[in-house]
Amino acid sequence: MELNGTQTQLVEGIDQATMLEQARAWSRVNTGTANLDGLAVMAGMLADAFSALPGEVELVDPAPVMAIDVNGREVERRFGQHMVLRVRPEVERRLLFTGHMDTVFPADHPFQDQKWLDDDTLNGPGLADMKGGIAVILHALKAFEASEHAASIGYDVLINSDEETGSLASAPLIDRLARGKYAALTYEPSALPDGTLAHARGGSGNYSLTITGKSAHAGRNPQDGRNAIVAAAALTLGLKQLQTDECPVNPAKIDGGAANNVVPDHAVLRFNIRPKSPDAAATFEAGLAGLIGEVQQAHEVSIHRHGGISRPPKPVDRKAQRLFDLVRDCGASLGQQFGWQSSGGVCDGNNIAACGVPVVDTMGVRGGAIHSPEEFMIVSSLKERAALSALVLHKLATEDLL
Repeated sequence: MELNGTQTQLVEGIDQATMLEQARAWSRVNTGTANLDGLAVMAGMLADAFSALPGEVELVDPAPVMAIDVNGREVERRFGQHMVLRVRPEVERRLLFTGHMDTVFPADHPFQDQKWLDDDTLNGPGLADMKGGIAVILHALKAFEASEHAASIGYDVLINSDEETGSLASAPLIDRLARGKYAALTYEPSALPDGTLAHARGGSGNYSLTITGKSAHAGRNPQDGRNAIVAAAALTLGLKQLQTDECPVNPAKIDGGAANNVVPDHAVLRFNIRPKSPDAAATFEAGLAGLIGEVQQAHEVSIHRHGGISRPPKPVDRKAQRLFDLVRDCGASLGQQFGWQSSGGVCDGNNIAACGVPVVDTMGVRGGAIHSPEEFMIVSSLKERAALSALVLHKLATEDLL
């Protein structure tokens, strides 16, 4: 399809220089998920920036999240506030836009500065993942709000503070905002630097198993002890036996133990799974329950389970595929050629899809090497991707495509 006059006007006014200035300013604020001070500064900056759009901006407190410490005790984890913008909530057709302000780089990480790699490539923390993506959201919506069709749809924007650690403190908010939406767009960076979109995604679950045994002297009466480390090892081997091609399992860490002359009565085993389908997740859950029972009986220990699936698998149904097709066609109209591929990674798109809402979740900038000091953003993709989103918005507002 070719752009008509309205669509051309829609995308021509997007100001890449302003987008770059904002993305760079946001990148200079360290927002590692645990850096609550940095996240508070960033939330205020985003609230100011998104106040340029109609609607109400709100900073929402995180949901309570409990975790297991090295001693097997439940402790509360602290997270930053999330930013929410609600525009025209009374309109029947409503969309959801999501991004995250946190990065994987803590306040004491050496990667804090920006560096030009060439005239169109900027290296810096969070530029691709995903402060550049937040700029894309803002400027696509600003361009759309200048069009005559803006009043025909409403939308919510969520920028959460904890995506990089699984969105546990924002999951209830994502669920609440996603319900009943016509479609959703999430602004993770493209799956590849050429603009490729992530298509179907597997799921993810994080678990902690706390094993309680019985201590004893390793020389005088070891037979009276119940070794929690040995039980943890049995669980670890059992978990790998539960692994299938449809559900990889990664035992990641064992905490616990005692002095060499003491039978250890405590251990915590942490592991991750990546189910590719809801059926694979259900099969693993059944196998895990059986394994826990077997190890408890064989080793005469007690095992407490914490955690579970936090990112459901994200298959692509017919409505979601139509949204992908729309994004591809809008890209072609702008001279942007890209396809899609399945991904083993997870993001907030998994949570949104679980609500039955079609979502494309790699609408952010082109870039690469995310989660490393080599992370880079292709600067020209700021305007490119904002134009893409603005055109998708125009089509969703003016046609019944899904």
